[in-house]
Amino acid sequence: MAVVLVLRARGLGDLLTAVPALRALRRARPQDHIALAAPHRLKPIVDLIASIDEMIPTADPAGIRWDGAPPALAVNLDGASADSIAELTRVHADRVLTYRNPAFPEVAGPDWQIDMHDVDRWCHLLESAGISADRRNLGLVPPVASTSHRDCVVVHIGAGAAARRWPPDRFAAVVRHLLVQERDVVLTGDETERDIALGVAARAGLPITHVLAGQQNLIELAATVAEAALVVCGDTGVAHLATAFGTRTVLLFGPTPPSRSGPPPHLLGRHAVLWAGQVGDPDADTTDAGLLKINVPEVINAIDKQLRKRPWPGTGLDRRAQQAYRRVG
Repeated sequence: MAVVLVLRARGLGDLLTAVPALRALRRARPQDHIALAAPHRLKPIVDLIASIDEMIPTADPAGIRWDGAPPALAVNLDGASADSIAELTRVHADRVLTYRNPAFPEVAGPDWQIDMHDVDRWCHLLESAGISADRRNLGLVPPVASTSHRDCVVVHIGAGAAARRWPPDRFAAVVRHLLVQERDVVLTGDETERDIALGVAARAGLPITHVLAGQQNLIELAATVAEAALVVCGDTGVAHLATAFGTRTVLLFGPTPPSRSGPPPHLLGRHAVLWAGQVGDPDADTTDAGLLKINVPEVINAIDKQLRKRPWPGTGLDRRAQQAYRRVG
């Protein structure tokens, strides 16, 4: 049996944008053994994708522990870095499929395009090798959790970096508005963000029992997102979970344009995307200046529209976000 080794040693959102590509590989090579090198904590979501035969716990692109026979194909869905390409060449695969890097002139591949949506990026890579991919194949079957929060509004206060985290006092104002509207609200985030979530709850008058940040495992978080009436969050993996489960969202983007990592254009009817049109450093230690331009009334207005299940005017984007999509498309 031939082996296909896929590298995607990144976070939750990154994994979810690669789902159409992973499923395309499965369709193209139904008899092969597909192994995915990715962080072990993502295994519950990998199982929902239902296209992977084996998971190789890998937290860093330069840390694959591959003891098997050389793969027939190694696929780099991690990026175009020298580290990731070097690691895949070390496993002595018959072929490496990757975006081109000047440090490896002997490894062919398409050129990296920065202004390309992440879902398109990985499908395009496979298509460059003659493997057709369906960009719409993003959906996941919702998991079942022991505790249900059906029809709640999930306010996810977390982010992978401070640059992408909207200020807690603004989240608190949003939660207060939702409570006045008699909506059931829960706050989510990881264990490092629980104190932030508790502060938001205290400012908003939300009971501590509704603070789920740091109290859920990944499958429980996924189930909460799948059951929600609405998810309010920044540019995070939770936003991609909502896209996968078809849950409506209000998404606060900055400093990365939604044209690169937001909901794909064909799904924008379910998502209200707010972006100030200002690009910045997504890994900075302070909140991005563009993200700060998104104010509380804008977010509340978008929330109210989504909860009434009225489509966002036009294509589902504000004017600046529409322009961002047009620039890419």
